[in-house]
Amino acid sequence: MVTETQLAAIKAYALQRLAQDHSGHGSDHLQRVVQLATRLAQAEHADLALTVAAAWLHDVIDDKLMADPIKAHQALADQLTDLHVTPADQTEIFDIIDHMSFSKSLAGTQTLSLAGQIVQDADRLDAIGAIGIARALYYSGHVGEKIYDPAIAPRENMTKAQYREEPGTAINHFYEKLFKLEDLMNTATAKQLAHQRTQVMREFVAQFKAEWAADDKLN
Repeated sequence: MVTETQLAAIKAYALQRLAQDHSGHGSDHLQRVVQLATRLAQAEHADLALTVAAAWLHDVIDDKLMADPIKAHQALADQLTDLHVTPADQTEIFDIIDHMSFSKSLAGTQTLSLAGQIVQDADRLDAIGAIGIARALYYSGHVGEKIYDPAIAPRENMTKAQYREEPGTAINHFYEKLFKLEDLMNTATAKQLAHQRTQVMREFVAQFKAEWAADDKLN
């Protein structure tokens, strides 16, 4: 069982590792994911401490954020060992954070524990809705993508390599990933929240395209 003392150290480690993030995966994102994961874990009667631990750590070995993911993976393992997190809890934490990303799902459905499903839901909820719109635009700017180009169609059936390496556009990202997340939620509460947040995004994209074409309507 992950203790409160261990959780406090895990939180500090995660915040330190992502303190310099400028891609939309910084401390504010971590805090929202933890808050959402806590809400979902309570609704689903999951192991709260383990869920929160994985929520804090879900991005610290992410290959799109870390220059050396293998080194980051080992550093986290060393940190958890130093904190005397049990081998069983370490195994479950790594099972969650190694398999929960959208890019991993492009290679096939990943099997997750209940805690893993909850952390995945929480992370995906923070990728959609009003916050999701802001983060999508922010991330696209961070990696140098265009906001929109009507001549570039959204990609279908992407591989992980295409998703990570081929340039896209901010608006296409809604079609390629964000609109799909509602149907990929695991828990009942997340599905309800995702439906509401997806409607916000659909309205935004429709209005964006109307304004792009200078064809928005007068009331």
